[in-house]
Amino acid sequence: MLTGLRAKLNGLSARVINKQDTDQERLNKTLLIFACGLMGFGSVLWLALYWAMGIKFSSTVPLVYLGVSALSLAYYVYTLNFAVFRTLQVSLFLFVPFIMQWSIGSFVSSSGVALWALLAPVGVMIFQGPRQSLPWFSAYVMLTAMSGFFDYWLTDGVEAGVTMQSIAVFFTLNFVAMSTIMYLLIRYFVSQRDKLEDAVSKHNRLLRIEQEKSEALLLNILPAPIARRLKDQQGIIADGFADVTVMFADIINFTQLAEEIPPKAMVELLNEVFSKFDALADYHRVEKIKTIGDAYMVAGGLQEHDGVDFAVDARDYSSSILRLALDIRKYMAEFSKRRGVEIGIHVGICSGPVVAGVIGTRKFIYDLWGDTVNMASRVTGEAKAGVILVDAVTYKRSRNLFQFDSPVHITIKGKGNAEVYQLVDLAPHLRDVTV
Repeated sequence: MLTGLRAKLNGLSARVINKQDTDQERLNKTLLIFACGLMGFGSVLWLALYWAMGIKFSSTVPLVYLGVSALSLAYYVYTLNFAVFRTLQVSLFLFVPFIMQWSIGSFVSSSGVALWALLAPVGVMIFQGPRQSLPWFSAYVMLTAMSGFFDYWLTDGVEAGVTMQSIAVFFTLNFVAMSTIMYLLIRYFVSQRDKLEDAVSKHNRLLRIEQEKSEALLLNILPAPIARRLKDQQGIIADGFADVTVMFADIINFTQLAEEIPPKAMVELLNEVFSKFDALADYHRVEKIKTIGDAYMVAGGLQEHDGVDFAVDARDYSSSILRLALDIRKYMAEFSKRRGVEIGIHVGICSGPVVAGVIGTRKFIYDLWGDTVNMASRVTGEAKAGVILVDAVTYKRSRNLFQFDSPVHITIKGKGNAEVYQLVDLAPHLRDVTV
């Protein structure tokens, strides 16, 4: 029986406060139903105490209040029209206490029962807001003033059988009961508000975490300045750079290697190698552009550099690219020895103007175009295993900081003869400098 009753109450609760309601709407509905129950219980208790003390007067007003309040609640359960239910209940809160006072006598003989009417403007302030409560508070003040005027004519409380001792008791009861109801309602409201604020704060923290994850993912795809621009503006992102140093690093005999080892092992190998390249690119503060199969592409000069402390200008991105190339070559030699396989690499580096931009709307990519990019790719193809070739422009700006072999002339398809230099190492006076 109790299980069936509990199930019915749960179903009724789910009907009047449903899942589509916002948190604020649920709180408002719960508070009003709570206040409705407290007022009903208070009126019954108040009436019983009067009768128990032998004070007889008409019970019509409290009984009518209970009936109308119950009907309004039933109407709400049936129609789910919360606005009408709220207006009916607040009207009862406001007018019934004054009608009770007038039926008994004056402020004194009724023991200040009109104080209960204060619940109306306070309730509206909680349910709807301060602005909406102003008319109800004005009505409360007007009814209080009217009752004060009536007190000149309705002063027969004692003659009606209400002693001063009884009046003192009921003054205390009315103030205690009303204060208790107000306290309980406001306490419940504040506690629920705090829970909502905690939930919102938790939700905001989760949003910030997800936003940080999204931004970190975006920064793994795009350079930081481009990522910021992509978030702040709509349309095409394209830039022209007068001078950028571009490097391609290709793994040699990759196709043959892929045929000799399982696909999973091949992917793991590439991931290990390119992850190290990523770390080295970050260390030298140059921008990874993309990987193309077994090729790794980076560029220097796409953004400002800071904090690079070695015996060169901190903004010398060409030197940063050359240092990266040397570190990559050294790492690949160590990697091959550690793995017991011959994995060679050749590198091509060129400097000059490029066009950069974001292409695509899905799986987009930040890419570079121009003759400098094409030259770097073709120079890479001319380099042998373990060789780093740079164009004349890069050589001239870096020859005092690095050791190069004599120039070599190569033929590049579509470009004819080109002078390139093989990078050997850092210049002798820089080899012992900690980077």
